[in-house]
Amino acid sequence: MSADNTGADHQVLRDRLWEAVIDRDEYAAASLVKAALDAGMAPEDVLLDVIGRVQQKIGSEWAANRITVAQEHAATAINDRVIAALAYHPRSTLEATRGRVTVACVDGEWHALPARLLAEVLRLRGWQVDFLGAQVPTPHLIAHLHLQRHEAVALSCMIPTRLPTAHAAITACQAAGVPVLAGGAAFGVDGRYALQLGADAWAPDARAAAERLDEGFPPTRPADAHRPLDDLPHLADQEYTMVTRSAPQLIKATVAELENRFPAMRSYTEQQRQHTTEDIGHIVDFLGAALYTDDDELFTGFIAWTAEVLAARGVPASSLDPALDLLASQLKDFPRSRRMLQAAHGVLPADIRSAPDPAAHA
Repeated sequence: MSADNTGADHQVLRDRLWEAVIDRDEYAAASLVKAALDAGMAPEDVLLDVIGRVQQKIGSEWAANRITVAQEHAATAINDRVIAALAYHPRSTLEATRGRVTVACVDGEWHALPARLLAEVLRLRGWQVDFLGAQVPTPHLIAHLHLQRHEAVALSCMIPTRLPTAHAAITACQAAGVPVLAGGAAFGVDGRYALQLGADAWAPDARAAAERLDEGFPPTRPADAHRPLDDLPHLADQEYTMVTRSAPQLIKATVAELENRFPAMRSYTEQQRQHTTEDIGHIVDFLGAALYTDDDELFTGFIAWTAEVLAARGVPASSLDPALDLLASQLKDFPRSRRMLQAAHGVLPADIRSAPDPAAHA
């Protein structure tokens, strides 16, 4: 397989793998990957430039409402099993010659496939890898680290609402004497939240993560009396704590007032009401994460993305604007919250900001 044809070969394989996973044909998907390896394609390229890229497309197609949640889950499950099949191919079974690294997702983070890809890349590069999978409670992670020496923990977080949990995990790993390499979309495209939360390093993708591990880490900082507040002094205003603790009441009051403002909501089906409540819940969750990092862009980016997803589903996103107002009225004594809620109005399209009706979920 010549270098000149590598890009074309990758694209052909991506197209064929996409067709296989969307058709829910696990055997065809595994056969495609095995044939590519047999033909000389590098296992790391198959993992990242083929399977990884197809997985990204799965997420994009779901957001654009071109595939269903069930299709997304089925395709992801097939990709996961294809990765397992690749790991046992003769060209992928290499002797571990380097130190031990644990790869884990923070507690509450169920998107495990990016971390799984990293684990396999590290194995291909000679590392001993303990892959702990999705939703690893921090106490369990620390107990695992105490079993034997680790060069580092590669901590994955995809959903920004899990950043406070990631912060606790980072601090706990360092207290156990193990440096943390952070990765995943939740840490920001530039790694800003990884650095803000005290991670020893950040990497934007699996190849960069492997290269960063090659550099090694200096001794971890002492664990004496280090607290999250040391990294995030803005938490002293207690807004994050108050908003997250009162989230159920905020959600309930916002949904109730939306119904008062828009009587049509009284005729919603149970499913429509549930979807509306879930939308408000996500808004409050992301507001909490933005308060934790004190970054307006984390919140406004989520609101803009939500509006796009609703539009792709043919759902009027007009409930977003009054929902922001209703939350602001409940949080009138919280200046950072009000600042973020006001900023979120500015990222909504004009037709949404002026629309007369709330979101109606089919």
